[in-house]
This record gives sequence, structure tokens and C-alpha cells, in this order.
Amino acid sequence: MKIVVLKETAAHEARVSLTPEVTKKLVDQGHAVFVDKDAGKSAGFVDADYTKSGATIVKDLGKELADADVVTSVVFDGVEKLKGARDNTVLISMIKPYQNDKALKDLAKKKITSLALEFIPRISRAQAMDVLSSQANLAGYKAVVDAAAEFGRAMPMMMTAAGTIPPARVLILGAGVAGLQAIATAKRMGAIVSAFDVRPAVKEQVESLGAAFVEVEAEESGDGVGGYAKEMSDDYKKRQSEKLAEVIANQDIIVTTALIPGKPAPVLVTADMVKSMKEGSIIYDLAVENGGNCELSEFGKTVTKHGVRIFGYPNVPSRIAYDASSVFARNILNLLKIMVDGDGAVVLNFDDEIIKGCCLTHDGAIVHPNFVK
Repeated sequence: MKIVVLKETAAHEARVSLTPEVTKKLVDQGHAVFVDKDAGKSAGFVDADYTKSGATIVKDLGKELADADVVTSVVFDGVEKLKGARDNTVLISMIKPYQNDKALKDLAKKKITSLALEFIPRISRAQAMDVLSSQANLAGYKAVVDAAAEFGRAMPMMMTAAGTIPPARVLILGAGVAGLQAIATAKRMGAIVSAFDVRPAVKEQVESLGAAFVEVEAEESGDGVGGYAKEMSDDYKKRQSEKLAEVIANQDIIVTTALIPGKPAPVLVTADMVKSMKEGSIIYDLAVENGGNCELSEFGKTVTKHGVRIFGYPNVPSRIAYDASSVFARNILNLLKIMVDGDGAVVLNFDDEIIKGCCLTHDGAIVHPNFVK
């Protein structure tokens, strides 16, 4: 199998899809890996590392794409990067089809077989391939570390001869992978942590990490398909808003992580809630790329509203690019294991629920049921 690794060109993207560590494993298995020059540089991996791992560094990938079996990328940002690729070359990448309808049409027209990593089913067998979880885990950690650094005050309770400094109060909105890691990180720093989620099923997980679970009195459950949250009714949203307004006024740091697949992020923190917070408080909005969980968040900016600093960093996993790339590459390696036969050739089994679940285009057509019109 011949694998080509693209250099990322999307805005705010510092990661690389395959690392030297994973490259060596693939080369040891008999595969050929060709890496775009400086593809890993921004993540901390230099070309010499790839060469030592058995890869070939290429300045112009056009020739290599002509007979590539697999092309890997972190984020697909234009079919022109696949110029010269043969029919049904397999692209493995995050494709963001809900935000980019043109990408799907372009990939189908180009006759690229595209596997969208963000569509890997959340089933036990696919956990080692789940890039959303691996990246969200690091994002949750980084959000709390960033927020603590910017807070300007101590996170844990500090006992001194001059008196006691109270611990910071941290609220995590959304208790998925990112949220649970944010809870764990804030607890390790000594903060008093509470968390909210529309899914009652996560209460036990939140409490097992030492955080208090913020409950909304309602019979409605927010459990959606595949472990994700679903959109709630207007009545629930009203109750939720009232409860969060009560809790948010007492927080020092809020980290928001709530997302609904295929839809804008739900607004959980309104402008009035921000206004109720103490001067110097912080909101770190991990959902800002999907519209934001805070009404006052601005993508790519840090803004101060009513004395509260609101962070809207894009692509937070890229802020810790070395480790994010390392686990991303391992996710791809595990996906490749179910795509290769005994002779090392690419064989896609479309009866496999993992392949079926993440394949967007094949044989010149859009094949994923969410996007077939």
C-alpha cells in the first residue's frame, strides 16, 4: 500500500495526520509512506524524523498521488490538493460535510473514496479509531489549563499564615469526552467543580470525578443517537436557562463543550448570564467553531464583556499539536488495520459498519445516507 501524507494548509491547523512513530510502524509492515515536505514541522516533527522512520520526503506530491492507494490529512480543505489522484484513491481525513457541502460534491466528481474520521461510529470496536474522542480529550484538558493560566488567581484553596485563599469555582457545560476531561483537570488543580449536561445518564460519571452535577427538573432526557446529546424542547430550555442562570452567577471559570451533530452549538450562556458573573471571571468556549455555547463568544477572538473575558480560540487541539497529532495518527493506524488484506492491499468492506458509517463518497457518488439527496 502506498500512503501519501498531505501538509495541512487550513487556517489555525498545526497538526499532522501521520507522525514518525506511526510511519515507522507502517513501513515495518511493508507499506510505502510519502510525506509532503515540512508536513509535520508545525507539530514538532521535522523531515529528518520521517526519513529515519522510513518515509520519503517529497517536495511535489503530484507524481506520488498518481498511484497512491491512501491519502491522509487532518482536515480536508480543497480537492485541488488531490490533483492527479487516480479514481477511488482513499482519502482519510476530517471532512466536515455539514459545514461544507461543496467538499462532498467535489470529492464525488473527482471519484475519490472519502472516509470522514468524524463519522467513525461510536461503538466499542471503533474506539481506537475515534478521532473526535482523542482530540476532544486533549481540548478539554487544554481549555482548563489555558483558563487557569489566564485567571490570574489560585485554583486550589491556599492556607497561609496571612489567611486562607478560597478555591476557584469551575463550571463545565457538557459532559462528553471534552467535558469529562475538563472536570478531571480542574479537580486535579484543586478547584470546586460542577457540571451540567442534558443527559441524566452522565451524572454518575460526573460525580465519579468529584464534581457536583447540576440537574434540571424535567422528565425529558437529552440522550441522542450514538452517545451524543439531542436538541431539547422549548420547555426544557426554559427550565435549563433558569437553573444555569442561578449557578453561573457564582462561577469563576466556565468551560463550555456542548455540541449537537449537524446543528449549531446550543446557546447555554446568555448575555444576561455573563453580566451576572463576577469581574475577572473567564468563559472558555470550546464550541465556538460551531457558533458557540456563549451568546457573546467570537470565533478566533478573546473579548471582554461586562468584565468577563470570553475565549473563542479556534481549533484548540492544535494548541497542543504534538500530542494531538500523536493520537490522531494512531487513530488512523487503527482504521488502516481493517482496510488492508493479508497482502497489504486496500480492500474496503462496505458491509463493515465502521467503513459504511464513515464513507461519504465512492465510485463518483455521494453514498452516506445523511447526505444522499
